[in-house]
Amino acid sequence: MSLACLRSNRDVPRHSDCDGFRKTDADKSRERRKLVTVGEGGCGKTCLLAVFTGRPFPQQYVPTVLHTYVTRVHIGDQTDSPGQEDYDRLRPISYPNTDVVLICFSLVQPDSLVNVVERWNPEAEHFCPRVPIILVGTKKDLRNKVDAVEDRRKPVTSFEGRLVAEKIGAFAYLECSALTMEGVHQVFQTAVIAAVKMSGARRPQRSAYCNLF
Repeated sequence: MSLACLRSNRDVPRHSDCDGFRKTDADKSRERRKLVTVGEGGCGKTCLLAVFTGRPFPQQYVPTVLHTYVTRVHIGDQTDSPGQEDYDRLRPISYPNTDVVLICFSLVQPDSLVNVVERWNPEAEHFCPRVPIILVGTKKDLRNKVDAVEDRRKPVTSFEGRLVAEKIGAFAYLECSALTMEGVHQVFQTAVIAAVKMSGARRPQRSAYCNLF
């Protein structure tokens, strides 16, 4: 699981809970939003967060236990959660106070999309029932490389991704590549927009989602 702290440059009026003190414009410009990414182990969650926050693209796979990243997005907390079943007891501690959830799946691992519906979305809805979800297809650069697709099966198409996004009531569906950086910034721009827009509101109905890739 990955946690990301997204600092928004957008003013978000808010009062102090303890003394009624109104935040200054400078305080507002430093508003943070917490983002959590979930998905199958090895689907690209950590790579996505690493490259977006200026770190090198990881060349070797290392199972994530719990990583926290902090970055600034123009208009933010990010957490990367472990996908392996061994960490089922650990993931829930990442969910409290989350403002937006990224459910990631690999475009070259069809089963990872199946598990979005069967596992990751139900878990996100259970722990974050009023939080917007963004469905993200990762490893876009490998989609057209036959040898990279799991078990030589067909890669996940954009149409299939959109269908799942609509089914789970996602705020948006996006595709990206952490290796080439294609679509990476759009993922986090959309995450900030979703977090700010949906603050204090219910998640969108199942028929309403935005397709961006």
